[in-house]
Amino acid sequence: MQGLSAEEWAAVGISLKVAVTAMLVSLLPGLVIAVALERGRFWGRQALDILVHLPLVLPPVVVGYLLLLGFGRKGPIGAFLADHLGIVLSFRWTGAALACAIMGFPLLVRAIRLSLDSVDRKLEDAAGTLGANPAWVFVCVTLPLILPGIFAGMVLSFAKAMGEFGATITFVSNIPGETQTLPSAIYTFTQIPGGESGALRLTLISLLISVSALAVSEWMARRVRQRLSAR
Repeated sequence: MQGLSAEEWAAVGISLKVAVTAMLVSLLPGLVIAVALERGRFWGRQALDILVHLPLVLPPVVVGYLLLLGFGRKGPIGAFLADHLGIVLSFRWTGAALACAIMGFPLLVRAIRLSLDSVDRKLEDAAGTLGANPAWVFVCVTLPLILPGIFAGMVLSFAKAMGEFGATITFVSNIPGETQTLPSAIYTFTQIPGGESGALRLTLISLLISVSALAVSEWMARRVRQRLSAR
C-alpha cells in the first residue's frame, strides 16, 4: 500500500486539529453543566438536560443546518461575529470544530455525570464538616475522584469529533486543505473510480488514532486510580 498523499495528510492534520480543539473547548463547559445537572436543583434544569442531549437524537445533518442558519455569514450570530470580531466559522476548520464540539458534548457531559453519581457523598460531607467551603471541597475532593470519568468523556468527545461527518459537511462543506476531515475524505474516495485504496489507507489511519486515544485514556485513568488508592 502506497504512502499518504499531501491531500490525505492534510485531511489527517485537519481531523486531529478539529478533534483536539472540539474536545478542549467542550471540557470546561461540559464539567460545569454536568455538575449543575447532577447536583443542582434549579428552574429549567429539565429543559437544559434536554437541550444538552438533543444532538444525540437529532440527525447530524439537521444539527449542521441549524449551525448554518445561526452561525453562517447571514445568520444572526455568524453575521455579528464576522462584522464585529472578524470571526468566520462557516466553511472554515473552526466551524468544523464547533460542529464536532456540539455533537460530542452530550457524551462528555454524560460521562462526567456518571462519575459524579458514583462519588461517595460522605467524603464531601466530611470535608465540609472540617470547615472547607464547597468550592474547596469540589477542587480537592470531588474533582480528583471524577478524573477517570472526565478522561472517559474527553476520549468520547475526541472520538466523536474524529468520526463526525453529517454536521461538519453540512456546515463547513468538504474543502480539501481547509475543512476536509478524515470521514469526508474517505467519503470522497468512495465516490471516485479507483479510490478504494485511498479510502482504505485513511480508514486504517482512523483506526490507529482511535485505538491510541483509548489506550492513552485507559493509562491516564489507571494512573489516577493508583494515586488515589495510594493516599
